[in-house]
Amino acid sequence: MFQLFVCIAIVGCVGAARLDHLVPSGYAGGRAGFDATPYHYENVNNGDGNYRFSYDTPEGTSAHESGSPRAQGPEGPAVTAEGGFSFRTPDGQQVSLTYTADENGFHPTGSHIPTPPPIPEAILRSIEYNRQHPSPDAGSFNGGRNYY
Repeated sequence: MFQLFVCIAIVGCVGAARLDHLVPSGYAGGRAGFDATPYHYENVNNGDGNYRFSYDTPEGTSAHESGSPRAQGPEGPAVTAEGGFSFRTPDGQQVSLTYTADENGFHPTGSHIPTPPPIPEAILRSIEYNRQHPSPDAGSFNGGRNYY
């Protein structure tokens, strides 16, 4: 019985040591070495489709969004939203993203979002040539006939 108690105590101590890194740095909790900076949290929902929320953590993570029924959707006024969030990566880089979401979809903006490479000059010339010289048969290479 004593051996079982010792094993449980050891597993408990090891488990607690392994979870220690999950305690947020803003959590004072009576422990020395932790920053007592409070978290910020706001959540307002008017019940009529208008809302806003925001939060900030001491680690540098933050988010905010507001929305209201502005655009007409298939089932009545659709809520459009705008907001953003930011966080710090493990190597210390700050990543920020802003967005809008409306009847035309989700539109994010941020420096970390990959951008496509530029269209090669030869392709641009080809597109312009095709625009200026439309095909007489609407682009069909076989005269509109299908061969199976």
